[in-house]
Amino acid sequence: MKRIALFLLTNVAVVVVLGIVANLLGVNRYLTANGLNLGALLGFAFIMGMGGAFISLLMSKPMAKMSMGVKIINEPQNADEAWIVNTVRNFADKAGIAMPEVGIYEGEPNAFATGAFKNSSLVAVSTGLLHGMTREEVEAVIGHEVAHVANGDMVTMALIQGVMNTFVVFLSRVIGYAVDSFLRRNDDNANSGPGIGYMISTIVLDILFGVLASIIVAWFSRQREFRADAGAAQLMGRRQPMVNALYRLGGMHPGALPQNMQAMGITGNIGKLFSSHPPIEERVAALQNAQ
Repeated sequence: MKRIALFLLTNVAVVVVLGIVANLLGVNRYLTANGLNLGALLGFAFIMGMGGAFISLLMSKPMAKMSMGVKIINEPQNADEAWIVNTVRNFADKAGIAMPEVGIYEGEPNAFATGAFKNSSLVAVSTGLLHGMTREEVEAVIGHEVAHVANGDMVTMALIQGVMNTFVVFLSRVIGYAVDSFLRRNDDNANSGPGIGYMISTIVLDILFGVLASIIVAWFSRQREFRADAGAAQLMGRRQPMVNALYRLGGMHPGALPQNMQAMGITGNIGKLFSSHPPIEERVAALQNAQ
């Protein structure tokens, strides 16, 4: 419940802030007596779409710490913590990035990387992962997360999400206005402002286009996972540890992460379209077939 409440409060705060910015810039007044001001609408869509994505990106690290209860390892308290820190440092040096913050959190097997910049990131692993895998397998998972950071995946996914959000906001309102104009073509009060057709159409189209955007974003996310797997193999100098880690993950019940950091998608034919990660067997096959 804490994660859900934090997620909802954060999103409400972001929408409020972006709404204020759009109002100050005047781009929220895209519906005029003379029709739809496409320039203002594009500005509004850009602020709401890209702005929301990048605010979420900037807040990703502190939000991850709060929502997951991550304990940052500033000074290792035991051999396991020292090993995790040294492993992250070794991979970060090989990848040519600054040392990320390193953390541990209580939970089922999982790990994640987050942060707005390559040189200001966080890599965290769960206690379930540490207890359920061999050292070599955990090392491969850490390499996978460091590869995400080195590849700039957090920024890339924020850009893709922002572009998709912008198109959703823009297209739903353009089409909604067209539908409303068609329904009110014989209405003497057609120039009095948008009617119920605009409001209903916009809401429905926001949902439909939002679903399509989620499918596109998920597809890009799955491609980044293949790259991160390959990156882990490159950092370790061989692919078998990552293959072993993937097989091990396939037999585990993964821990849940907040929506913006989900590590495992739902299964099934429809679910695969929205999954942020490819099936384990596809990831293993991609690694084994890599040149």
